[in-house]
Amino acid sequence: MRSPIITINPELPNRPRASVLVIYTGGTLGMVYEKGQLVPFDFSQIVDKLPEIKRLDFEVTFTSLDDILDSANMRPEVWLELAQTIAQYYDLYDSFVVLHGTDTMAYTASALSFLLQNLNKPVVFTGAQLPIGVARTDARENVITALEIAASQVQNCPRVPEVAIYFQNYLLRGNRAKKKETSQFNAFRSENYPPLAEVGVTIEYNEPYIAPYQPNRKLKHYNRLDTNVAIIKIFPGISQAVLRAMLQIDGLKGVVLETFGSGNAPTFPWFLAELKAAVARGLVIVNVSQCDGGRVTQGSYQTSTGLQKMGVLSGNDLTTEAAIAKLMFLFGNYPNEVIQRFGLPICGEMNA
Repeated sequence: MRSPIITINPELPNRPRASVLVIYTGGTLGMVYEKGQLVPFDFSQIVDKLPEIKRLDFEVTFTSLDDILDSANMRPEVWLELAQTIAQYYDLYDSFVVLHGTDTMAYTASALSFLLQNLNKPVVFTGAQLPIGVARTDARENVITALEIAASQVQNCPRVPEVAIYFQNYLLRGNRAKKKETSQFNAFRSENYPPLAEVGVTIEYNEPYIAPYQPNRKLKHYNRLDTNVAIIKIFPGISQAVLRAMLQIDGLKGVVLETFGSGNAPTFPWFLAELKAAVARGLVIVNVSQCDGGRVTQGSYQTSTGLQKMGVLSGNDLTTEAAIAKLMFLFGNYPNEVIQRFGLPICGEMNA
């Protein structure tokens, strides 16, 4: 992580009411056109691109990763770097904004929610569908509002002390969000959890659904993830050879199994036999739905009863992004307690 690039301290008669550290990781937001090509722009010139920042009544500091990444190249090592950076600067800033590409933002936000537990400060992710150098970009509104939310306080306490995603008028819990659009500005949804805030002329906070601020809570930073996991999406026509090959990957420890509807899967004898053998070998298999809303209810239909009996874990109402991040986190930090801990909510990622 580089040293801070630029700090914008508003010229006010009183001390700025808050300080926000902005971490740029890459993605569409930070791009400008040069000679007909999109290239990352120099954040030391941020005021030229976002002059509205000068009107804010709190301090904003910008920094970036050493290696700027397209979000398609995001990887768990960078999640650890981000978590480490926030933990390092945790006592120096009141809140954090992460500028991130949209494609993998929900994965990164989910991972950080597990790596940074007992948060008492906001960590707000945002990005853009169009580069900041484009006239019609959504970057300006997303960044300015994310900063406002991150700096928002009630009686000198952070209003949103959790990992969240702000995008196009909605603030969502980070480990409940999914990217749903590639061509519309409202790119993210949270089908199983209400928005933390809705933004119009004013910002309306949905207080009952925001993680409560607890003054004596100390940040618990984790620095390990185990990436020996995989996602298998069930589809009509999946073959025994494909399923067996994936379940027998060398070193594999956990699988997120994306099933139909409320957790249903084929009942072909070979299909159940392959899963049963994998569970017997010690592979942890988690059942999540391919549907965006609702939850897995194993045993409600005959087509999910077999999974339940053989020891496949219910993913309840987890998103796939949160499920895979949770497996990485648990295998990295509680390798002998994955089965016992997986079904328990850690940071609001699922209902109990």
